[in-house]
Amino acid sequence: MGPNLSAEILLPAWLPDAVRLYLDHTEQGVSLRQLARREGCHASTVMRQVRRYESRREDPLVDEALCALGRVQGTDQSQPCQKDANAMTAPIRHEALAMDEATILREGRRILRRLAEPETVLAIAPDMEKAVVLRQLPGDKTARLAVMDRVVAQAFALKDWISCRKPGRIATYQITQAGRLALKRMQAEPQSGPGLAEAGTTTAFGDQHRVWDSRSVAEDGGERRQRYNAAESPVLVLARRRNKNGEPFLTQDLVAAAERLREDFELAQMGPRVAQNWERFLTGGDRGGAAHDGHGSAGPRDARDRVSAALRDLGPGLGDMVLRCCCFLEGLEVAEKRMGWSARSGKIVLRIALQRLRRHYDETYGKFGPLIG
Repeated sequence: MGPNLSAEILLPAWLPDAVRLYLDHTEQGVSLRQLARREGCHASTVMRQVRRYESRREDPLVDEALCALGRVQGTDQSQPCQKDANAMTAPIRHEALAMDEATILREGRRILRRLAEPETVLAIAPDMEKAVVLRQLPGDKTARLAVMDRVVAQAFALKDWISCRKPGRIATYQITQAGRLALKRMQAEPQSGPGLAEAGTTTAFGDQHRVWDSRSVAEDGGERRQRYNAAESPVLVLARRRNKNGEPFLTQDLVAAAERLREDFELAQMGPRVAQNWERFLTGGDRGGAAHDGHGSAGPRDARDRVSAALRDLGPGLGDMVLRCCCFLEGLEVAEKRMGWSARSGKIVLRIALQRLRRHYDETYGKFGPLIG
């Protein structure tokens, strides 16, 4: 049995086996028969895997990642990465690919569930250090939902979680079926605890369009697990409805304000304390602010402060609705029941709350405030 050269060179542990075979064959010159004997399979099986990744080098992110991994193995760096040597490939630092599996899984939960939402794509350009998740809006407009490091996007492409939908100066990617399955595995719960009201009314047809997730929410009596559909937020459902005049019930600027709060909320969860006591902002709680220990990176800490300031500005009632519907992703019916309100009153309160939230952002940061992430 031949040596596993890719393992000896200490490539990242999260690399798919097919990528290791491709690198051993193309960069180290190991023959297909040697690889087949090493793996205990037929040479044609190895050849198919090698050819598959060779064909995938038309994908800019895949090509960048394979070039960087090839440099790790000590190949000639003077050889161009892409055959056409176009400007799509950005210079990257190969040592940045040495991220661990935990980082990829954490980013996978955050980014893939965004890409699982309707009308969303991942966009990236050669001179961008970051990739951006965008939602297509009417009138050729877009809303920014999340930001991720370029090297993490390369890892997603190598794992076949995303595929290039439209190459070019700004390449766009969409989630693949493998990415959806990976997201479901990440979000799988070992026990079937009590969830939201929707959990009792799911059907086999509806479940294939849902991406169930859960989060820890701190309460006075301890923590509880809250289950929600991460594939679509209640705000997006309400935004598709129209009033009697045929106009959208929620305008695009209100949806953008809700998405901005949700992005800050999710960034805040990336700190050292994942289960923040946000329920202190709900009616009857202490509205002094979200408690944290003051340690950790500035990004999650600043995001917590932005969320706290927005909820304090909205006050009781309005703050409850945006926290439940925009951050906890509770459905309107569930929020109405928890608040003790009459049926179909939640959508009116939510629209008023989003109008106040938009005004808070305009007054605090301006209409063109700093980017999140």
